[in-house]
Amino acid sequence: MLTSVILAAAEEAPNPLIPHTAELVVGAIAFTLLFLVMKSRVVPMFEKAFAARTEAIQGGIEKAEKAQLAAQTALAQYTEQLSKAREEAQVLREEARVQGAAIIEDLRTKAQEEAARITAAAHASIEAERQQAVTSLRTEVGALAVELASKIVGESLADQARQSRIVDRFLDDLEKSK
Repeated sequence: MLTSVILAAAEEAPNPLIPHTAELVVGAIAFTLLFLVMKSRVVPMFEKAFAARTEAIQGGIEKAEKAQLAAQTALAQYTEQLSKAREEAQVLREEARVQGAAIIEDLRTKAQEEAARITAAAHASIEAERQQAVTSLRTEVGALAVELASKIVGESLADQARQSRIVDRFLDDLEKSK
């Protein structure tokens, strides 16, 4: 019996899990109105924000790609300029080395010419002094020989031409005997 009483009471009381039809209709209308308002007002704002964000991201990516391309171009130009500068420096070093060698060779040639000139001048000076010494010695030897011959012979050999001939003949004989 108790079960029959509970069943009878349950039939009379509405089930709390199943809503009334009026609530279902009002809920469906409210949901439809809310959906339409959201679709016409809120969703376009979200789409605009999403589009703006997408454009900002795309613009940033494009700027980054352009900047990276510009950086790569600048790096290529810098590398090219650096290699050209190195080549020019190598050419300048080579030219300087060649010029230095030419200058050294020129200075060496001038020094050799100067040394040859100084040597030739020294030889000429020595030869002139030797000739002067030979002449001086001839004169002195001749005078001594004449004086000695005068003392030996006992007569004066005052004739200058005779003295000269005798001395020259004597010295020529001495040079031939060497």
